[in-house]
Amino acid sequence: MADRPQPLRILIPGASGRLGRMLRAVWRDGADGGPEIVPVFREAGQGDGPVWAPGDPVSALPRVDAVLALWGVTRGDAQALAMNVALAAEAVRLGRALGAARVLHCSSAAVYGAGPRPWSETDPTAPAGGYGHAKLEMERRVLATRVPGQVFMRIGSVAGAESLFGNMRPGGTVRLDRFDDGTAPRRSYIAPQALARAIVALCDPTAPDGPVNVAVPVPTGMDALARAAGCEVKWQPAPSQALRLVALDTALLSTVCPLSEAEADPAHLVAQARATGCWP
Repeated sequence: MADRPQPLRILIPGASGRLGRMLRAVWRDGADGGPEIVPVFREAGQGDGPVWAPGDPVSALPRVDAVLALWGVTRGDAQALAMNVALAAEAVRLGRALGAARVLHCSSAAVYGAGPRPWSETDPTAPAGGYGHAKLEMERRVLATRVPGQVFMRIGSVAGAESLFGNMRPGGTVRLDRFDDGTAPRRSYIAPQALARAIVALCDPTAPDGPVNVAVPVPTGMDALARAAGCEVKWQPAPSQALRLVALDTALLSTVCPLSEAEADPAHLVAQARATGCWP
């Protein structure tokens, strides 16, 4: 990749959310050469960084190399989820105003739905729910602006920040779907530390733009994760709409940030989530 002056400066709107807290912890405790981050908060007291909200003047914000748009709406009705489009447009505006060569938008593996094999960025999209539809519409609307340097990180499940980890406490019980073949759901996961490495790599102007799958190369069983976290699994029959496998083909990501299959190990994912101090 092209040389750039260090440190890389990344503006992070949405820094107060769970994923934002985890990434801030990784970069705070990371090795030398990590990025300089500018976390942005909507309210005073949420953290050490500028207080700013969409629509505010950008004069209070510094010039940056990249914008990492962690803000977004993950649940609610169609009207609530449609806010993802408006927030993405605001991230584009921020990037242009602050001189950012790259804007990284948080999309999701949910744009694909389930399937028998890993999805690549060139595969047809078929979201199974409102969240996936909202993220796909966000991508389409940003692409229509034709502003260069827009990256849509179709992120898998982030260890410590998604619903399974939200329901897991060491020594507790987790209820999981069991399919007819006796297996649990499998998902493409990524640890916060690996996600941080991928983000830095995708901030490089020579990295791919457009949609990029962000996960480790192989999926992980949710039951194995629960046991690695010290939880007892209680099974329930998988309903007809349950997604057996949501897996991502990460060949494109590997061109700038190779990740190993070992990073899908359940014990590794649990340990990495715990190391951030944000889970459990």
